[in-house]
Amino acid sequence: MPKVVVIGGGWAGCAASISAKKAGCEVVLLERTDLLIGLGNVGGIMRNNGRYTACEEAIALGANELFNITDKYAIHTNIDFPGHNHATIYNVTKVEPVVRRMLIDMDIKVKLISRVVNVECEDNILKAVILENGETIYGDAFVDTTGTTGPMGNCERYGNGCAMCVLRCPSFGGRVSITSRCGIDDMTGKRKNGDFGAFSGSMKILKTSLSQEIQDKLAKDGHVEIFLPEYLRDEKKLDIKVCQQYALPQFAQNVILIDTGHAKLMTPFFNLEKLRKVPGCENAMIVDPYAGGKGNSIRYMAVSPRDNYMRAQGMSNLFVGGEKSGFYVGHTEAICTGSLAGHNAARFCAGVDFLQLPESIAIGDMLKYSNIEMHKQDGDKLRFTFAGGLYFNRMKELGLYTTDKEIIEDRIKKTGLFKVYDKKIIGSMLV
Repeated sequence: MPKVVVIGGGWAGCAASISAKKAGCEVVLLERTDLLIGLGNVGGIMRNNGRYTACEEAIALGANELFNITDKYAIHTNIDFPGHNHATIYNVTKVEPVVRRMLIDMDIKVKLISRVVNVECEDNILKAVILENGETIYGDAFVDTTGTTGPMGNCERYGNGCAMCVLRCPSFGGRVSITSRCGIDDMTGKRKNGDFGAFSGSMKILKTSLSQEIQDKLAKDGHVEIFLPEYLRDEKKLDIKVCQQYALPQFAQNVILIDTGHAKLMTPFFNLEKLRKVPGCENAMIVDPYAGGKGNSIRYMAVSPRDNYMRAQGMSNLFVGGEKSGFYVGHTEAICTGSLAGHNAARFCAGVDFLQLPESIAIGDMLKYSNIEMHKQDGDKLRFTFAGGLYFNRMKELGLYTTDKEIIEDRIKKTGLFKVYDKKIIGSMLV
């Protein structure tokens, strides 16, 4: 049985592992920390704006497993707050163990605390990856979903220092770019002012450290907006956020909290002394990143050039997903790109044609459109998400945005790709 090796266990890596396994491959998932789903442990927002469309497209394509879990562990559904419509908020404290057990039950070999530090290449073929402990993992195809955040040096040079975030580089070692180790020149994102990288756009507050009034409102409505007096505002932070589609005045003029199990504070960082001057936040305790009063993690430091099959530029058997594959924002985007990357890794193993998703669906259109735009002048300053900004506007203009599940399913059926990710490729007669 051919083997697909996935490096990086975030949402994209989990999605790639699932699609490669369902296609009939042996799958090994390597994750450098002791947790899967990466930033999914501190995110929590799904199905907002055009992500609803993309989520249902992915489900119709056969990538339903991870979305089913976030739906099952939703705390709030169909809620609206600034920049977000009909959002689902899942409980970030519940999902990771469920995802881990599902992958193991699917007979995916999950190797935690397994940091990849080097590769064995022969021309444009990746033969193996080498772990920090010296172990060599061979494979027939590989998927790099290592993300673009860290290591610590990037957060120190381009941010406000290591923020001690959920990625925990000091404990588990920093991210290593597999594509870079293969000789590919990774792309680096820029902010509007030309500085490299972007700050992660939110932080987590221990919900029980907030006033009972705020806790009750979070439980009831899923979100809270608290007006900020002018002396507590910092509008400059809007320009440094990774989530530029939410860089709205409301996020500078208010403390906006979302109920994700913790209280998600929609800002890259917030001075703790000032935060405790906000009504109801007098006893606030920061959960993630622990240095969230000072800074946050820096992202977009290692995006790989790729084709529309999600194959890394210049390589035959190395595919990419998640932020590694573009200047993307969000869990949904990671799952969509990872699913296609894992599926095409299996197609490589089977020796059959790769799948390119058509432009008649939102996922296919965004993958092609963003791949063109990010290589243009100033393309490294763009961000792509189904949830807002440049691409969500395009979705609406093209008529791709809808929350009607029947329309979305019919759209996928017309492409002939309904449940394509559920089809076994290895050993089949697929051509």
